[in-house]
Amino acid sequence: MTPDHAEPHAISLPTAASTQDLGRRLAGLLRAGDLLLLTGDLGAGKTTLTQGLAEGLGVRGPITSPTFVIARVHPSLVGGPRLVHVDAYRLSGALDFDDLDLDATVDESVTVVEWGHGVAELLSEDYLELELTGETTRTARLTGHGQRWAGPDVLAAVRDLAGPTRGMG
Repeated sequence: MTPDHAEPHAISLPTAASTQDLGRRLAGLLRAGDLLLLTGDLGAGKTTLTQGLAEGLGVRGPITSPTFVIARVHPSLVGGPRLVHVDAYRLSGALDFDDLDLDATVDESVTVVEWGHGVAELLSEDYLELELTGETTRTARLTGHGQRWAGPDVLAAVRDLAGPTRGMG
């Protein structure tokens, strides 16, 4: 039996380039139906991480914060899943989030929701939460939820994202 969530894994991100690199490497684990929740203060690197994800997934860009449009869809250029990039910062709660009708596309897309903690979990029991913290050197805390992200194979792959010297435990 698989636990419903995994112990968090922290990765040190000393530069914006390392944040994008984490996104590129994480994209190698992603498939259609995956949901990622990005949390962290303003300027913590949520959109920077999504830029790396987009590059790794091979989707059409540019990737910018969808704060004012709420959601952007980036089609694949390589035959993979599209990227749905959502910013829930201006939404007032679960009803506003539900109005986006993301559940209609979540199974066929990689969905990334910035500021989605507390509402985006309604889309799937399986999601990967990335909390970005820090000012100079950032830390990404990755926590898997559900069978997809709490299984031993995926946990090992998530730990491997840190590389040989980047992980913090």
